[in-house]
Amino acid sequence: MRENKLKNNNNMLCDLETGVCGVAGEEEMEIIDFNQPEKNINLYYVTDPICSHCWAIEPTFRRFTEQYSHYFNLHTVMGGLLEKWHDGPIDPANGIHKPADVAGHWREVGEHSRMPIDGSLMIDNPVQSSYPASRVFKIIQKNHSDATAFEYLRRAREALFAFNENISEQSVLIKIVNKMGLDGEAIVNEAEQQPIGQQLLNEDFTLVRNLGARGFPTIIMVNEENKGVKIVGGRPFEYYVDGLKQVLNLEALQPKQQPSLSSLLEKEKMLFSKEIEVMYDVEQSEVRSFIEKELAPNSYEAKEILGEFYFTTTK
Repeated sequence: MRENKLKNNNNMLCDLETGVCGVAGEEEMEIIDFNQPEKNINLYYVTDPICSHCWAIEPTFRRFTEQYSHYFNLHTVMGGLLEKWHDGPIDPANGIHKPADVAGHWREVGEHSRMPIDGSLMIDNPVQSSYPASRVFKIIQKNHSDATAFEYLRRAREALFAFNENISEQSVLIKIVNKMGLDGEAIVNEAEQQPIGQQLLNEDFTLVRNLGARGFPTIIMVNEENKGVKIVGGRPFEYYVDGLKQVLNLEALQPKQQPSLSSLLEKEKMLFSKEIEVMYDVEQSEVRSFIEKELAPNSYEAKEILGEFYFTTTK
């Protein structure tokens, strides 16, 4: 019967993903458009390496950039959250007057967002300034690329928030950069011992003022007419998509398909459960079965920290 069916059917197809050849589906002719949208939108992500709320929005912001970055040019801007501790209030809105005040606030952010934050180092060995880590970001951006600098920012936040490492210490920064395959000592020395590190950071501070950003995270999308939207604080995924629609003056956007979990983990090296849930619309209770379906058994390791699962590549 199958042979006769094939003989009488000219609508044949070999599926690229499965490798199976057979009768194609009954879909109508499909209209497609290979024209890529012009990137006339600049998106400024104003942030800081020690910003806990920036860590909290990583799952949402990653999905947004993965699916919609073909519409905009991304600019990550250092905001200068903490130059140094002093006698006055640092962040009175959140009750932050001294380093120990940060620990409880960070833990609350971590528990609410499910992006784990230890925070106890702010009692035992507090971060004295966010400027050293920010200067390293600028040097990597200058010497390598925006993408490499953004990867470093992620690694610095993992070290600080999840693994309780003090990223205001040069030895910690050198280790982070070395693990990326770069010369950590040379980069950190240039950031700390040469004026260029602070000069580049000051340029970011000027841009932050010109953009009117007064808190972190702030995401500002601007079109070619210098009109746009400013989104302050962590927001749901749809909020960023709607903002982009407004700036583009479009009723609908064409998102890219989410990357496969295997390619995303290979690129990111480490993903927390919440990040997988947000990227692939998976319930927390289904993450383990989703991973077992999507990844080869020996390609990843599952670990737990502060009550949250995270996954690393074994490659």
